[in-house]
Amino acid sequence: MTFAADTAGTWTLGDLTVNRIGFGAMRLPQQGQAFAPGAVPRDRDQAIAVLRRAVELGVNHIDTAAFYFSSLRSANELINRALAHYPDDLVIATKVGPARDSSGEWLPMATPRQLRGQVEENLRQLGRDHLDLVNLRVGGLDSITEHFAVLAGLRQAGLIRHLGISNARPEHLAQAQAVAPVVCVQNAYGLGYRRNQDALLVSCGEQGVAFVPFFAIAGAGREAGAGGDEPEEVLAIARAHGAGPVRVRLAWALHRGPHVLVIPGTGTPDHLEDNMAAGALRLTPDELARLDVVHRAAQER
Repeated sequence: MTFAADTAGTWTLGDLTVNRIGFGAMRLPQQGQAFAPGAVPRDRDQAIAVLRRAVELGVNHIDTAAFYFSSLRSANELINRALAHYPDDLVIATKVGPARDSSGEWLPMATPRQLRGQVEENLRQLGRDHLDLVNLRVGGLDSITEHFAVLAGLRQAGLIRHLGISNARPEHLAQAQAVAPVVCVQNAYGLGYRRNQDALLVSCGEQGVAFVPFFAIAGAGREAGAGGDEPEEVLAIARAHGAGPVRVRLAWALHRGPHVLVIPGTGTPDHLEDNMAAGALRLTPDELARLDVVHRAAQER
């Protein structure tokens, strides 16, 4: 059975309504671990086919960045090639702050003056005249006020529609909100991973701000992807639903609140459809309680 992205419902980012299951483009440019030296570029036609299939399944929220690239592939270029002319309801979220040089090496966090160039780079690569959503990815900054003010100015100029923050702490959210409206917080989070984000997730919901977890599947595996042994409770619940553990992990994240938007990424059609099916997986109160025990125990180790 094929499931669509709208099975988990919708959320509104500012004035843009998106399905709660989106798509993360980080894995599109290469096979295996993202950002790994010498990573093998993914087949271009396959990556384009996955993007088009995602939209066919109702995905209207795609997360990307100019620094998502391999030696031959750029996520933004693939999105442009696959989806332009863009569907009217498609929201493309990108990130600025970090950058990589042409060899793939990471550069220092962008200065406020460099952010406009990063925004314009995303515009060029995506073939857009404005960006739907730009997240400032915080990289070791105690204060983001100056950086966020630059993005707020670009929003006023019409280059950006909505703003968010990524890899952020609660104080960063307060700093950003003092400058301009924030529609989302995008942080690493998942079952048994980064439980210290629990309070921020709840706070975002209380304020009407979307919480967008990345690594919701991979957890501590991060860019390398999911790996290692799954807790028996996860496997047991997956068996009870005739599903795999990935679907259970995504469903658990979606159950954390109606403001939680997941952005699982993949380069294969089969994995894409399995991710979409997570929206239709309804976990029982007992199953959620058992998974919460797993979540808390993993953080205590």
